[in-house]
Amino acid sequence: MKAFKLLTLLCLTCNATLFADEKTSDLNQYLSELKQKEFRFDYEKNNAEASKLHDSWIAPIQINYNYSRSKPYQNEQYSESAAIKMTQPIFKSGGIYYGIKYANASRLYSNYSVDVAKRKMIKDTISLLMQIRQASLKIEKQKLQIQNAEINLLQKKEQYLSGQLDSGFLDDAIINRNSIQQALFDLQTAKEKLITKFQTLSDLDYKSLKIPHLEYIPHDKFLQNNIVLKKSRAEILKNRYYKNVTIAKYLPTLNFTAGYNWTKTAGQGFVTGGRFIDTSNELHYYDYGLSASWALDINTFRDIESAKIDYLKSQIASQDKERELNALFEQVMHNINNFDKKIVLSEENVALYTKLLTDTKALFKAGYKTEYDVENLSNSLKIQRIDSKIFEIDKQIELLSLYEMYVNNGK
Repeated sequence: MKAFKLLTLLCLTCNATLFADEKTSDLNQYLSELKQKEFRFDYEKNNAEASKLHDSWIAPIQINYNYSRSKPYQNEQYSESAAIKMTQPIFKSGGIYYGIKYANASRLYSNYSVDVAKRKMIKDTISLLMQIRQASLKIEKQKLQIQNAEINLLQKKEQYLSGQLDSGFLDDAIINRNSIQQALFDLQTAKEKLITKFQTLSDLDYKSLKIPHLEYIPHDKFLQNNIVLKKSRAEILKNRYYKNVTIAKYLPTLNFTAGYNWTKTAGQGFVTGGRFIDTSNELHYYDYGLSASWALDINTFRDIESAKIDYLKSQIASQDKERELNALFEQVMHNINNFDKKIVLSEENVALYTKLLTDTKALFKAGYKTEYDVENLSNSLKIQRIDSKIFEIDKQIELLSLYEMYVNNGK
């Protein structure tokens, strides 16, 4: 593990990593335009909802208008009235302040939620790209294994025809060749499925698209710039302000009230002494004042307690998420360590097969070995080199699970 930490620090000086050197926006290139538009709409909706919540303390202005006509007597009567009224809270025991804070925290949390979903999709897209390249290497390796199986079959056939082997060995060679051939078909089918999945997420051509090279991330940097942790901490802040908003909801509120009224009547009046008295008039007036209210609800303490529990739970969830991420980091490092061991073994095999191939070529020229032996060892050498490349991609896929949550710009 100490060796890994040292290697981690050394790798930070490298500039070959796409994720560490490029801004998050540059990763959008891996997603299709339709996917990017969906995420842009998610961000826009978050902003709209947060803005609505931010200004929810501003009371609406009520505008009313009425018009009526009637004819209970000889003359037709009509009336009109209009009013503009406002009841604006100016003091809610801190509710206005915490409401604005809650709106800002909700915006932050919602945007982090979209960020997490977006990064996961980017990770899935790049992972598919890596798996496609890995599948191509496995197909190339399988074809070499088929060539070796064909060589083995030819050797067994010659030995059988010369009486050196019985038919059972020849049957085994045929079955082995067929099994390896069928495995090739399975690999080709699996690759096509990966390509189909990739094309649903990206508009880019997987054949020409460059695979990003990922470097090691120090453990402290992984946690410090972890978007999942940032999201969980934003949730703590959101729940904290919501708790305060809930408490303020049940405390005294002071409102400023104001209004403007207008009424107009015509043809209205009454008959007295055989004479119609017209009472039609037009009236304008305003009113303003203060009002206070205090909600006394039987569920007050239950509501507040529920909000407090959500706040405390989000704190525990954040701590638990950090522990989970620590375990993930250690697991990834362990897996990479195992892949490094496999790479070392492949490199040792490359050195071994290189020496054997050189010696076999010399023996072939001397007439002690056949061309089959040379071709078989040459294919085996190529297979070991391909294995090393496959294991390198395995390491990148492991690191990708960390980079999915890593934001280098700290935002």
